[in-house]
Amino acid sequence: MKLLVTGGAGFIGANFIHYWLKNYPSDEIFNLDKLTYAGNLANLESAASSSKYHFILGDIIDANIVTDLVKNCDVIINFAAETHVDRSIINAGEFIKTNVLGTQVLLQAAKDCNKRFHHVSTDEVFGMLDLRMKEKFSETTPYNPSSPYAASKAAADHLVRSFFHTYGLPVTISNCSNNFGPYQFPEKFIPLAVTNLLENKKVPIYGDGLYVRDWLYVDDHCRAIDLILTKGKIGETYCLGGMTQDINNLQIIKKILEILGKDESAIEFVKDRPGHDRRYAVNWAKAKKELGYEPQEDFDSCLVKTVNWYQNNQAWWQNIKSGAYKEYYKQQYGR
Repeated sequence: MKLLVTGGAGFIGANFIHYWLKNYPSDEIFNLDKLTYAGNLANLESAASSSKYHFILGDIIDANIVTDLVKNCDVIINFAAETHVDRSIINAGEFIKTNVLGTQVLLQAAKDCNKRFHHVSTDEVFGMLDLRMKEKFSETTPYNPSSPYAASKAAADHLVRSFFHTYGLPVTISNCSNNFGPYQFPEKFIPLAVTNLLENKKVPIYGDGLYVRDWLYVDDHCRAIDLILTKGKIGETYCLGGMTQDINNLQIIKKILEILGKDESAIEFVKDRPGHDRRYAVNWAKAKKELGYEPQEDFDSCLVKTVNWYQNNQAWWQNIKSGAYKEYYKQQYGR
């Protein structure tokens, strides 16, 4: 099989490519990535030596590039997205361009070539849960996005469904909870905390730190997408989560401090951001029942593995935090 992976130089996309090459060595992967600030080919150094892996520099809103690639592939897995909520608050336009218009271009090419399409989305499209309630997001939860990022992903989800209902395009959607693990860009919560602590810097926490998220280890997410591609029902959405009990940001920071042997003086509470959702939690019962999905390890063991990865790969994240990785792309690609 030939797979077109969009956004494969990013965090989840790169982990998925590593996963697929390991588990399906006879398959061929074409990675289309624009190499924005969060795209990093260092994430795929080991894959680059494989004859089954091909990198294509390009934007998903470029219909010519997209159509040529889609014609020669069997399935499209769309990871390409602007994803950082804080950046969407500053500049929503880039999020609409990539997450909405880019998804439309991919869908049109998939329709024209009659190809299987899987869209990777987020639980943030559902909005916010009440801290006092035990309810969780599910596939039937109404959409109620709070940030420009979440709104752009919600719009993309609706587009994907419309291509199924209108044209019969073979699509699936997954709405995942917060991912963590190797290769995550260090602006995100867990890698920012770990790398700051390794640099003996403070760890910033928004507001009171009691914001709750459902955390999904990236390897489990990759396995879940595999199950959707092989067992999922066309036209269906699957919610993917990783936890059975709520945990707030402050508790996570304290766990990281313990792993690294640091004390709580490293915590710095900062002004809250606008539209900050209080709680996310995901009910992944449908994925378990229909696909046989469930996380392989608990949160604590995966957090230890994640912290250890950042400890053992300091050159990787130091190049990002210093901006040195951008100079390489300017020399190689003029950007």
